[in-house]
Amino acid sequence: MAFYERNSIIKSFFNRQPAAITNDFIELKNIGSTAASPNGATLQYGSPTGGFTSYYSIQSITLAPNQTYLIQQGSNRLGGLINLLNPNLTRNVVLGFDGSTNISVDVGLALKSGKVALASNSIQITGPTASNVLDFVGYGATDEYEGSGAAPSPTILNLISRTSGDTNNNTVDFTATLPTPQPISGTLSVKDVNDLSARNNFIKNNHLKDCEIVFNEVVKDVKIYSLSGKLVRSATVTKRID
Repeated sequence: MAFYERNSIIKSFFNRQPAAITNDFIELKNIGSTAASPNGATLQYGSPTGGFTSYYSIQSITLAPNQTYLIQQGSNRLGGLINLLNPNLTRNVVLGFDGSTNISVDVGLALKSGKVALASNSIQITGPTASNVLDFVGYGATDEYEGSGAAPSPTILNLISRTSGDTNNNTVDFTATLPTPQPISGTLSVKDVNDLSARNNFIKNNHLKDCEIVFNEVVKDVKIYSLSGKLVRSATVTKRID
């Protein structure tokens, strides 16, 4: 299944306004069963009312099934202590559909309400059902969205994150939650496991004892992140004990 069959979607986005994380960011994810390549794709931004005004291109990449792609955007220079961990792409220059170029401290995510869309090309999106729309998210008090209603507004602490898959209904598909940005890596996180039973039982002990985490499955490389996405500990299993 190819990228243009809508495997890749907007997984989450964050406008810091201000917050502990230094930059805005947006994550994409391949929800398909085969690799996807967003060649020629763009991310487009619009205000709560009116059309889309700006965009930037995404570099040619290949995402394996369930992999995420982390894009670091601008900073509004209002502080922040935590840098994003290894973003896959950095964008702080946006192009206007009027032909302008804006080197900006903020790529274009409106604070409380707005629109963001993943498009298959650089043609200005005209609405949620336009032929070049791969994914469309309207949030807050916006005039356009997918489905019956808009996604919630972000807050100082929370980003807008997808709950699971894509039902083309923003009010159902997205929720406000703490940011956990994930760049592409060689391994997937526990929450990328599709089997809910396997995901819920992946870690055996519900409470830490003697600072130990007990896994129900064989693991090789372990990385532990804080809720802000900061790597706090990593380990490699060198010997398996049965």
